[in-house]
Amino acid sequence: MLHKTKGLVLRAVKYGDTSLIVSIYTEMFGMQSYIINGVRSSSSRVPYRANLFQPATLLDLVVYHNERASLQRIKEFRWDKVYMDIFRNVHKNTIALFMTELLVKCLTQPEANADLYAFLEDAFIQLDTAEPEVAANFPLYFMLHLAHFFGFRIQDNYGHHSMVLDLQEGYFAEGRPLHPNFLEGELSMITDQLLKTMHPLELSILKLNRGQRHALLEAYISFYQFHQPGMSSMKSMAVLKEIYGG
Repeated sequence: MLHKTKGLVLRAVKYGDTSLIVSIYTEMFGMQSYIINGVRSSSSRVPYRANLFQPATLLDLVVYHNERASLQRIKEFRWDKVYMDIFRNVHKNTIALFMTELLVKCLTQPEANADLYAFLEDAFIQLDTAEPEVAANFPLYFMLHLAHFFGFRIQDNYGHHSMVLDLQEGYFAEGRPLHPNFLEGELSMITDQLLKTMHPLELSILKLNRGQRHALLEAYISFYQFHQPGMSSMKSMAVLKEIYGG
């Protein structure tokens, strides 16, 4: 049966001489894998090129869906949103690749979630149009707010008597925990500000330096690893750090 759905491309892997297997988070079916034949062919008769399946691409799809199949097929696709900047701006492209890698690691089940899809679609569109000071803080904002959809968002209980962020427990505590996985001082306060940020445009208010961003990135990755079973290290982290200035 054919279905119309939107989809966010997360990963594409070469298959055979001319094909791709593409991981797409769809609005209707959640995480799905699609085999797309012939897109890497040099033939001029092939209407779609493999570069149209770059990670972070937003598509309108017409798909075949079989609940019992591990690989699905696409009948038709076209751009849903055409980015102006993500694929040509090295900073934004690196951030987008970090975001898609994080999603691949977290979206381990196929269940659909329309609210999550809407959040992801808006996040990539906002990144595409973001000013540099907003883009610089975008991965931090994205990580903290994405966690809500997986059921382990940090509790926003920062206050005069709870100023230490316990990364293992996911809340602000009165004092240092017995383990070393916590944030305090300005890094704890910045996390509270990020949790209260409801729209990416507000990120321009946060004036963070390179060291703060690096420390927060490492801390939030640790937070995910504590709460997302089996999550491995992020390959895109090293590249993100290289371009993640302040």
